[in-house]
Amino acid sequence: MGRYSTNYRMNRVLRPDRAALVVPIDHGLVWGRVKQLEAPVQVMKRFLREDVTGFMVSTGIVKASEVEMAAAPQMARILAIDAFWPTGTPDTGTGTLVASVEDAVRLGVDCVKLLLPWNVNDAEKVLYCQRIGTVVSEAAKWQMPVMVEPVFLNTPRSPEIIEAELEVARVAYDLGADIIKITFPGPDATAKLCAELDIPVVVAGGPLSGDATSTLKDVTDAIAAGAQGVVVGRKVWQRPEDETTWLIGEMAKATRSAYTRRW
Repeated sequence: MGRYSTNYRMNRVLRPDRAALVVPIDHGLVWGRVKQLEAPVQVMKRFLREDVTGFMVSTGIVKASEVEMAAAPQMARILAIDAFWPTGTPDTGTGTLVASVEDAVRLGVDCVKLLLPWNVNDAEKVLYCQRIGTVVSEAAKWQMPVMVEPVFLNTPRSPEIIEAELEVARVAYDLGADIIKITFPGPDATAKLCAELDIPVVVAGGPLSGDATSTLKDVTDAIAAGAQGVVVGRKVWQRPEDETTWLIGEMAKATRSAYTRRW
């Protein structure tokens, strides 16, 4: 019966009829008052009117948005349960859990998410692997899916770093992740990763860069390459409002037209 519960939650996060279009608003855990996300629940309310499938949130946002989300039960929620400080100097930074799997179950969310930063010192790598392994074990008891995000913090995305992120994605897979979230490595690398792993891969948007058309192309290419969804925040809500509305609408179309379910 446990797997039925896990699959129920997975089907809320990754719907069978379209690729996921998740808006992350959990950035305050690490960066505090991010520009244009000073009032995260107001941002959530804005996107509840758009054709998205859910939100990536923190514990505080879940508690502050109970009424709004009760009125939108179709929306999935992915809870970030860890954080890392400082991101600017990852070799001396420290990661920690900020919530538990039991907290996530009590809050009624559909998935938990953890970072797996890899440009940290060896002792921190050990702690991260131990922490994720423990969360995966606890999540199995509660039938809660676990999303893991392999990442090189505060590092230019050179071809070497992109290739290294694919290697760390394999570490996340072997630790027991149910979903891998990776910054878009290009269509070829996305297709390669999706072919190698038999779990869903979703693609993160990353910081605001380029124009709306280039963001849309990345989303379309990622889904065509086999990604089961996209998690796009700053590249959406840090744009002018009219541009954001157009971009969300076009991305929503892409989540349907190019989607092939792979899990």
